Amino acid sequence: MTSSPLYKVIFLNQDKTFEIFAKQIFQSDLFGFIEVEEIVFGERSQLLLDPSEEKLKTEFESVTRSYIPMHSIVRIDEVEKGGVAKITDTGVSNVTRMPGVPVQPSEN
Repeated sequence: MTSSPLYKVIFLNQDKTFEIFAKQIFQSDLFGFIEVEEIVFGERSQLLLDPSEEKLKTEFESVTRSYIPMHSIVRIDEVEKGGVAKITDTGVSNVTRMPGVPVQPSEN
């Protein structure tokens, strides 16, 4: 195993499955969130571009720390080598997702 661990984080966001690699993950001080820092992208040649990885690079290019809700996390693995970060469609399902509970403003 390498001296600094690498984590593969799979989570759901807006009917898409995100798969990213990061050097640091931990439980956030914000209740119900996981903090993900130092997102790593594959070092591939510039001749072959993966559109989903490029989309992730542009989405996370200026992000230093990302807070992901715990209920969106599908899986977290500690891996020896990084892979290709990608976004995939979750797919069509006949099961309707349970809606979030709306926050009601307080009447004071």
